[in-house]
Amino acid sequence: MKKGNIVLFMKHFLKNVFNTKVIYALLAIFMLLTAYAAVSGITNYAQQNAIRLEHQRKARQSWEANPDKHPHRMAHFGSFAFRMKQPLSMFDYGIESFTGNAVFLEAHRQNSVNFSDAGFSTGTLRFGELSMAMLLQLVLPLILFFLGFSVVVSERENGTLKILLSQGAQWKEILLGKALGLFVVALLFFAPIVLVTMLFLVFGDIPTDIGDSWQRFLVLFLGYVLFLMVLSVLSIAVSTTSRSAKNALLTLLGIWLLMVVLVPKTAQAVGNALYPTPSKLSFQSAVERDVIKKGDSHNPDDPYFNRLKDSVLTVHGVDSVTQLPFNYGGFVMREGEKTSAHLYKKHHDSLLNIYEKQNNVSRYTAVLNPFVAVKNISMAFTGTDFKGYVDFQDQAETYRYQLAQEMNELQIEYIGAGVKNSEGKVNVVEHEHWEEFPDFEHRMQPLQSSVKEASLGIFSLLGWVLFSFLGLGYLSKKAKAL
Repeated sequence: MKKGNIVLFMKHFLKNVFNTKVIYALLAIFMLLTAYAAVSGITNYAQQNAIRLEHQRKARQSWEANPDKHPHRMAHFGSFAFRMKQPLSMFDYGIESFTGNAVFLEAHRQNSVNFSDAGFSTGTLRFGELSMAMLLQLVLPLILFFLGFSVVVSERENGTLKILLSQGAQWKEILLGKALGLFVVALLFFAPIVLVTMLFLVFGDIPTDIGDSWQRFLVLFLGYVLFLMVLSVLSIAVSTTSRSAKNALLTLLGIWLLMVVLVPKTAQAVGNALYPTPSKLSFQSAVERDVIKKGDSHNPDDPYFNRLKDSVLTVHGVDSVTQLPFNYGGFVMREGEKTSAHLYKKHHDSLLNIYEKQNNVSRYTAVLNPFVAVKNISMAFTGTDFKGYVDFQDQAETYRYQLAQEMNELQIEYIGAGVKNSEGKVNVVEHEHWEEFPDFEHRMQPLQSSVKEASLGIFSLLGWVLFSFLGLGYLSKKAKAL
């Protein structure tokens, strides 16, 4: 196999492609779609983050504007946590449009994340949003299939292959040269998206504390390069094995339909059937039942907390909670918050485990489906996957728990031992304490977590690249010129 011959066949392929007007029309259309997707993505990122930052600021102002007040009332006054969009979400929207971006945080209650874009849409959102990732995952494969379906089979039909082989060319040189030529065309379509994303990372309004965006960018686009390489080899392989150009085109379109629509939808349906999830009402009811069973801190006759009170009085050698050196009501609220948070986490982890099993059914298809593999990689490194959403929930719950317990500690320390309720303007603490508690700040999950989540997709694409070139080598031994 001669390197010069491979380059020669690659150049010949490129010459034939750019001698047609179709390639320029496809490039023009793709550039227009890229421009629209880029502007939409950047605008959406900037507008959504500006809105969420403004609401986070107002929530903080509202919190700090409270006058001197009983800490337990402040715990129920609560605050809000807003999920910020990550820089590379302008490239891939992932599932962000279907998950909420704001949650109300208060004592004793874990509220759901609300205000998703899908909740305010007309229903057309289920057909997908035009993003740069969508262009690379769905549109560009069709373009490559269209440009590559007839590359080998047409030369077999017109007798060109027989002449090339009779002059000393090898099948391996022909196939590899044409695959590399199609890959170069793929990179030509890919380059503007890379350039736009790089310019956004350089000049865009990106928080300075997000330091791993470039690392994410590098891994993300290397993944897409591997994906385009697989598509290029696949197109040439199908063209080589088909007996006519029509059959080659139908086969490639069938592969696209199977891997983009049928397999993902089927895997999703199978996951939901194998691992059904409880309704929101049944989930909340189960948590409440366990809390009541364990001990309700708001019920003065609760057996668990009555036993707790007796043990506290015994330890301090007193007969009444009014004789304790601290506010017993705050102590009970602290213990009740600890109990309810622990029980909620147990149920929530169980629910997440079901979702994880559902998602794994789809995720494992990446081994056989490079389209799913690159999609999982894309969402993981842009922070728009399910793990990113769960990470926000965890951050919000951690903040909520710390806020509630800080208010309980203030009640224990500053409210008199004989005070049994939060009524009136006497049993209060100074409002300066509200400012001392930090505001919520959503941070992107660590890069290591994204790498772990995308690892199956990465290894799958590497395997597909290896399998593709091995398959090309096998075809070079079995292919026929007639």
